[in-house]
Amino acid sequence: MALLLLQLVVLGAALVAAALVLISIVAFITASKMPALHQHEEEKFFLNAKGQKETLPSIWDSPTKQLSVIVPSYNEEKRLPVMMDEALGYLEKRQKYGSDKVRVITLVKNRGKGGAIRMGIFSSRGEKILMADADGATKFPDVEKLEKGLKDLQPWPNQMAIACGSRAHLEKESIAQRSYFRTLLMYGFHFLVWFLCVKGIRDTQCGFKLFTREAASRTFSSLHIERWAFDVELLYIAQFFKIPIAEIAVNWTEIEGSKLVPFWSWLQMGKDLLFIRLRYLTGAWRLEQTRKMN
Repeated sequence: MALLLLQLVVLGAALVAAALVLISIVAFITASKMPALHQHEEEKFFLNAKGQKETLPSIWDSPTKQLSVIVPSYNEEKRLPVMMDEALGYLEKRQKYGSDKVRVITLVKNRGKGGAIRMGIFSSRGEKILMADADGATKFPDVEKLEKGLKDLQPWPNQMAIACGSRAHLEKESIAQRSYFRTLLMYGFHFLVWFLCVKGIRDTQCGFKLFTREAASRTFSSLHIERWAFDVELLYIAQFFKIPIAEIAVNWTEIEGSKLVPFWSWLQMGKDLLFIRLRYLTGAWRLEQTRKMN
């Protein structure tokens, strides 16, 4: 009996090892190259208040503003106006910034949320760059908390630092409102993030993150994932380059209209997490110095 159990254990371990080898091979073979840092001709301009075309700046130019805010938007006609009203109202009250102009960058093709944010990052003017979701789930004045989080990380190595908004403090409340199945999916996703990619950050998916200009340039220039799991790879890259990261609790309210379908979206993100780890581990993806956009 003991011999039979030992044989089963050995067989199981061999099958698991074979499966990991097979998955690693698939991850390596199917690894796409880093998306080209390329703008279509139409994406190099924005329309000013007079309806005239103006050339967009580059993140590799010297900053001309203290803060840029990047808001990715796809079919957000209902939620975006409310968020923009709150953001602009807040910025106009802060003499430190002022709202200046809203610049709309229309992408020729759908690049995914991560790809859209990256295009906005590469056209930003700010010394600091905030990414925020179009649903307005995080109250915009909480940017002050992120600013303090960045300040507390000083001195910044090579002027690089990141402050991540976090909903981890709301976990107990969210569990009480979720089904057991969704709670299980949430814990499973958090475990995979911790085990495969990012240590020390409890909430990688909050869409409210503040970067120094140098940190945004370094991380987004190295990004491969353009869909929903891009946040995890972004923080994986930041930790690889030893960029200091602060996780800051923010106010957050769930807003109806999410495009994520819990089971299938989390299943896709789970696969992306595994492939992120395997592709870096096998050398299919490599982290290099910052690239400039062509």
